[in-house]
Amino acid sequence: MKNHLVTIIVVAALTVCIVIVTQLAEAQNASPPLTDIARTQVSDNAAAKASKPEGSPIFVTEMPGGYRDWKLISVAHEEGRLTDIRAILGNDVAIKAYREGTLPFPEGSIIARLAWSYTPSEENNKVFARALKQDVQHSYVASSPTNGVQFMIKDSKKYASTGGWGYGHFNNGRPADRTFMQSCYACHKAIKARDFVFTRYAP
Repeated sequence: MKNHLVTIIVVAALTVCIVIVTQLAEAQNASPPLTDIARTQVSDNAAAKASKPEGSPIFVTEMPGGYRDWKLISVAHEEGRLTDIRAILGNDVAIKAYREGTLPFPEGSIIARLAWSYTPSEENNKVFARALKQDVQHSYVASSPTNGVQFMIKDSKKYASTGGWGYGHFNNGRPADRTFMQSCYACHKAIKARDFVFTRYAP
């Protein structure tokens, strides 16, 4: 009788163990592996970031190298608040597009704007006035850099939210803050018909 009771207890214990193991196995199969959960979380976070307007790049934060060796597109003079003389330069891609009249500009086009304050040149004035037999001659030359260095970089995918162009403004090599840069695209939208580019080629 005693042996029979022990057998019953052992069988009952084994039965309980089997039930617990079975339930654990079913629960594990019903839950996705940890790696799948991690992948899902990463995917969701990336999608959420991409859906936010502030998550997509708008402004150029690094100056393109070698821009001082680029070819000249045109020159300009600004008065009023800016008061400068400026040179507009283009990389090879932009120059080719300008010369061939290509619109919209191809991917990889970069346009740079350099600006300087300007001052009268006494040396030039004396020479030119004498040569032209005039009492006064007004000659101005570039002085110190002013109003920063600006860039437009064509990358339709990266800068899709600003017409396919990334805008950059640098003072002493440091990018301007976001508040300052907010006005760039809003201003260039007025010239959308020329792919948002104001400067015309000066042959």
